[in-house]
Amino acid sequence: MIPKEELHKTREILHSCLPLFIALGDEIRQKLIIDIAEAGKDGINVTDLTEKSHLSRPAISHHLKVLKDMGLITPQKIGTQIFYKLALNKNIETLEEFIDSIKKIIDSIQAM
Repeated sequence: MIPKEELHKTREILHSCLPLFIALGDEIRQKLIIDIAEAGKDGINVTDLTEKSHLSRPAISHHLKVLKDMGLITPQKIGTQIFYKLALNKNIETLEEFIDSIKKIIDSIQAM
């Protein structure tokens, strides 16, 4: 039998991951994450991200805000420009916790 505490814990973790899944579920935001990763440690600004896309600057800014609010990227102001860099550690830890919890449930099912 699957421990009820584990199911409850998994449900809570999954619920906490929902905004992350929504943020990552959009193809435009996925591309932005890859473009930001490609920029490396220096990051990339909205102008350069807009040039890599068919979207307007306001549309790119909207998607960046979603990513920033989820803690997937961080802004860094240099002079008059803002550069965006990846900041995935917290979210990766949450996803790892979810995966570990799912593995425990699978192990419980296989032990039956």
